[in-house]
Amino acid sequence: MTQLTAMFVMFVLYGMLPAAGLYLGYRGIKKVTAPKMLEYKAMPQLGYIPEKSLPEDVKTVLTQINQKGEKLRLIYGDTNNDGKIDDKDTVNETYIMIQNLMDTHIPNAVADYRRLHDLDGALADTTKIKHSNVTGKEALLEVLGTINTQFDDLLNASYHQDGQKLLVTNRYLQKRFDNPKTDADVPSLNNISDSVKVTHDSDRSSPKDNNIKL
Repeated sequence: MTQLTAMFVMFVLYGMLPAAGLYLGYRGIKKVTAPKMLEYKAMPQLGYIPEKSLPEDVKTVLTQINQKGEKLRLIYGDTNNDGKIDDKDTVNETYIMIQNLMDTHIPNAVADYRRLHDLDGALADTTKIKHSNVTGKEALLEVLGTINTQFDDLLNASYHQDGQKLLVTNRYLQKRFDNPKTDADVPSLNNISDSVKVTHDSDRSSPKDNNIKL
């Protein structure tokens, strides 16, 4: 082994490997100790918020809204029923309202509460807002509760609307099957002429005369 090779091996063993180990250890510790972020698929704007920065009851309502909002987006956004929302779907007012609530109003309400909480956490959770009878936390829960109730109403309306469609379809099919119509009349057996006779010996030839020669 030449001196240059030996120096290279020493550099790898005592330089690069320890440095890589320290870096990976630092990344691992940082990942473990990093605050867990909120994850709401239907409301990605809330993904940057640490879980510990919101009270449990607020996170509970947000989870409910996220689940209902995801269902409603497909119900009112996937108008051609192909399982995805794209340019082929027809946008309606209900879908736009749902999107605005999840993309704008809810993140803004949560951001307003977090600013109040950052100023003074105890104040936001215990002190009534001026000219009102609610605290900052209660005000946020009222906003989220209103949206949650609205989402329940939309889900119920969709359920009954689709249910009525099923009832109408069933009544239509029952009417069709109870009163079938055919394009051609099928002849009855009673109309078949009685003149048709079945001859068991049709496969035999009849002799022209009765004279049998021995």
